[in-house]
Amino acid sequence: MNRVKQEETVDRPGTQALRILWVKVGGLWPAHSGGRLRSFHVIKELSRRHHVSVITTHSPGESEEALSAQLPDCRQVRSLPYHAAKRDSWRFIISLMVSWLGRLPVDLYRHRIKVLRDEVGCMLEEKNFDLCVVDFLTAVPNLPSSMDIPVIHFSHNVEYMIWKRLYDNERSVLKRAALALEWRKMRWYEEAACRRFDMTVTVSRDDRVRLQQSGSVARLRDIPTGVDTDYFCPTPDARQNPLELVFCGSMDWHPNEDAMRYFIDAILPLIRLENPNVSLTIVGRNPPAWLKSLSGSDGVTVSGTVDDVRPWIAGAAVYLVPLRIGGGTRLKIYEALAMGKAVVSTTIGAEGLPLKEGVHILRADTPSAFAYQVLTLLERPGLREQMGREGRDLMVNHYSWSRVGDSFETLCREAVDSSLKHSKTKIGSLVQETDLSKENLS
Repeated sequence: MNRVKQEETVDRPGTQALRILWVKVGGLWPAHSGGRLRSFHVIKELSRRHHVSVITTHSPGESEEALSAQLPDCRQVRSLPYHAAKRDSWRFIISLMVSWLGRLPVDLYRHRIKVLRDEVGCMLEEKNFDLCVVDFLTAVPNLPSSMDIPVIHFSHNVEYMIWKRLYDNERSVLKRAALALEWRKMRWYEEAACRRFDMTVTVSRDDRVRLQQSGSVARLRDIPTGVDTDYFCPTPDARQNPLELVFCGSMDWHPNEDAMRYFIDAILPLIRLENPNVSLTIVGRNPPAWLKSLSGSDGVTVSGTVDDVRPWIAGAAVYLVPLRIGGGTRLKIYEALAMGKAVVSTTIGAEGLPLKEGVHILRADTPSAFAYQVLTLLERPGLREQMGREGRDLMVNHYSWSRVGDSFETLCREAVDSSLKHSKTKIGSLVQETDLSKENLS
């Protein structure tokens, strides 16, 4: 399905609607991960007032038709079938070995998609766009080597920090050697992208400052994280287990898997020394085999993919975010707060979020401290309820998606206005090593 909607007057009084090309690898619908949620809602808000054309990819079981139905105001929605190699597959191993011969990190090498790059080139030739948004660093290798319009790099994470934290937490000597190379290559590529593009938009002030400190001379801006406060709201009639803990997150993303291994091995035993009846529910798609083997025993439930996470969150007393690896901001925390839940997180888990300690969230970075904070909330229902109210009020008053969309729209106009002083966005060396014209990688 390649639906093209006729341009209509959607701009605000006194402004002109922008023609925006949005390029992303990894899909947008279903919006079951933080990156998809953020991009989906920003696109949806922009398309109410601007002519947005989207091109992305989708995995098996997803479709272009389903995405198009969810973005009815977009001028055009294109989604191409593509499934990146999993880390335990031969395709990934081959990608890893080949990427070692060049400067491109393996995570970007395996997302080079010839058909996507060709389609982006055709859309740029056929339509007169004012602006291109390249969503996530993985989309960058699929852009033309130069563009006549300004480009915004939408950075949901400081990617090299994720890889560096993987390196910091790895014990295997061989894996540490490989990760040491990967995080340094990712840092080089990420800093180069920030310099090349007209603007890089991060999802927190912390990420913006980190990129600035890395030596980037780019135009860096940040936007807040948002949440759908009508969809994620308290459910007073829900039956809550006062001794249940819940974690929500895609379990095929390594930082989430690491978080659950850390919690189950190091923190949960300490909690059960004080209260052996505490249970744990883990909600998220594609849990690994070792985690699925725990489900149904010793008070642990592993749900796998669910259509709606809200009943699972509503039924728990405390929401957990024991992340040791990651970047960007955790949308899952905002969803829990919008539902009036008390949250315990590591500092990394709540990184970039403007939350007051003891008011909206409790933080802890060692197993004993994390266990203590969880037990405190389990033993004090009044504190749980108070923190839930404070968190819900904060989300409703400051972090709706419409506010986030307004912020992103302002930055789009800034990039377009600034580009009038310049000519071409030269991506050059960023795609030089990823030239797909002679390869069929799709």
